[in-house]
Amino acid sequence: MTWRHLIPVSVLLVLAALSSLQLNQTLDLGTQWRLIGDPHLAQSFDDFNFAYAQFPRLVITLLVGAVLGVVGSLMQQLTQNSLTSPLTMGTSSGAWLALIVLNIWWPQAIADYSALAAMGGALLAFGLIVLIAGLDNMTGLPMVISGMVINILLGAIAAAIILLHQDYAQNVFMWGAGDLAQNGWDQIAWLLPRLTPLLILLLIAPRILTLLRLGHQGAQARGLPVIPAFFLLMMFGIWLVSASITVVGLIGFIGLLTPNIVRALGARTPRIELVASLVFGALLLLATDVLAQWLSVWAGQVVPSGVTAAAIGAPALIWFSRRQLKAQDGMAVALPGSRPRISVPLTVSIGVLLLLGVALYIGYQSQQAGLALAWPNEFQWALRWPRLLTALFTGIGLALAGTILQRLIYNPLASPDILGVSSGATFALVFSSLFLGQSLQSTQWGTALLGSLAVLLVLIALGRKQQFAPSSVILTGIAMTALLQAFVQFCLAKGNQDSYKILQWLAGSTYRVTAEQALLLVALVGAMLGLSLMSSRALTLISISRSFAQARGLSSSLTSFSLLVLVAILCAVVTATMGPISFVGLIAPHLARMLGAQQAKSQLLLASLIGATTMLWSDWLGQVVLYPNQIAAGTLVAILGALYFLVLLVFNRLFRR
Repeated sequence: MTWRHLIPVSVLLVLAALSSLQLNQTLDLGTQWRLIGDPHLAQSFDDFNFAYAQFPRLVITLLVGAVLGVVGSLMQQLTQNSLTSPLTMGTSSGAWLALIVLNIWWPQAIADYSALAAMGGALLAFGLIVLIAGLDNMTGLPMVISGMVINILLGAIAAAIILLHQDYAQNVFMWGAGDLAQNGWDQIAWLLPRLTPLLILLLIAPRILTLLRLGHQGAQARGLPVIPAFFLLMMFGIWLVSASITVVGLIGFIGLLTPNIVRALGARTPRIELVASLVFGALLLLATDVLAQWLSVWAGQVVPSGVTAAAIGAPALIWFSRRQLKAQDGMAVALPGSRPRISVPLTVSIGVLLLLGVALYIGYQSQQAGLALAWPNEFQWALRWPRLLTALFTGIGLALAGTILQRLIYNPLASPDILGVSSGATFALVFSSLFLGQSLQSTQWGTALLGSLAVLLVLIALGRKQQFAPSSVILTGIAMTALLQAFVQFCLAKGNQDSYKILQWLAGSTYRVTAEQALLLVALVGAMLGLSLMSSRALTLISISRSFAQARGLSSSLTSFSLLVLVAILCAVVTATMGPISFVGLIAPHLARMLGAQQAKSQLLLASLIGATTMLWSDWLGQVVLYPNQIAAGTLVAILGALYFLVLLVFNRLFRR
């Protein structure tokens, strides 16, 4: 791609922009032209709608699309990673959390400091990624994994804040879904001066990026201070993204897809890639917004542009990741070494911790004066034992699912939440609740199972050709999870009472579980535990290699499929009962292996013990830490699990040095 190729693309962008104004348009072209020149000439309702809604929406779409395209290209060139974007680096989640905090505790500062707050949150996320992955690993999978964990952590904190301040956070729902609708020119007038760094970026970035292509040593030899230049350009990009999403909300994938499209079309130099990404970013977001408007008319309700972008971008992320990351790509994430045999003292300590948690859960009761140790009365016992059993067997179920997945896929980062299996169940349950009339308060096992199985089938179909490479499987899960999150934000964007019910359910709480549901969960997870232990020999053989298992007379394909169905059932029953839970299925198998559980049966049992203990303590702490307010167990375990995983990655990076 050369400069002359950008001319027809720019003309196409202008034609597409003018054509988009004709969507459901009643005004003739002459009237439209006069209103574009002077909006104050508007007289009728159609005039005002065009001058203060349709045309401002087009302008903000082009501005934000251009910014996201340029910033995506900048980040990818800086990190030499074609999967880098504000979405995968967690900066969008950081900005969202900061704006929620500002909206709830300092609403009077929104007009003046929202962009600064968003940038502060985005910089926090970026700083955590640099701390975790290190500058040397910004070009590989560790950066993407770190961004994924940061997204989960900051998203869980944001959800907890919203649930604790429901009356003040309703206006963040539509923002979280990514909305380009405008009501006048105020937001554009606010945004334009804050986009001034874009011009500076286009002037100074190409030379720096050209030198960085020579490598750090080559760039330093030519007088470039590499680290300061890297952070300066990244600060520019984060500021532009923060200002943009402050106005329109979270719109993912544009910054990820645009540079990849531009490079696929032949952009080779940094300057051409930046300018072409500006044009194509505006064009891509415009096409996405037109599709969102058409869907809104067809569906009879507002479909935010961020949801449409995710629906387009998630499959595109899978396609690009499969092209860019091959099966031989290493994890580049070292996990701690394990003991040669199970540590009995540590295992006994976990068992004691579980028993202590059970005792506190039953006896540490809320009184009028606060919290105190007391044996529960009949009413309290009827409320507590279903929650106790739910927490215990949710932890067991997720630990079993995580252990089986990690051994089947030969991937230490495999877990139901990261691979999107739990997301499939969640998607199916939320969809059936909103559009099929099912209630989230009832236990819909079949619906959740269909969702989990659908995701597993996609993972199998996409991962088999690349031998379930960590990079491919993880990025497929990230794409599916991003699509689910966008859909959930669309559900929450309605802003009614159903939004809070969905958000409460998504937080993963034992609060609404009935005695019948708890007993059914115990029975099903208990049965799955028995089947898992019966399959431990087959799981051990497959985890060595599929050819080894085949040579020992085991049908590896049938066994693998059966075990994946077992994983889907576990995810379905847990999600349908309690809601989506993150990190338990990742952490419990890790800790079990670290404690010496090398064989499949011992890992299944020890991981179940760890999972049950983790969920029990998370549920109890969520009830007492902020008493009389409560934090859902799923939210608390997501925060604690993300922090554990981040510390694990940091210590391993430092230890490798």
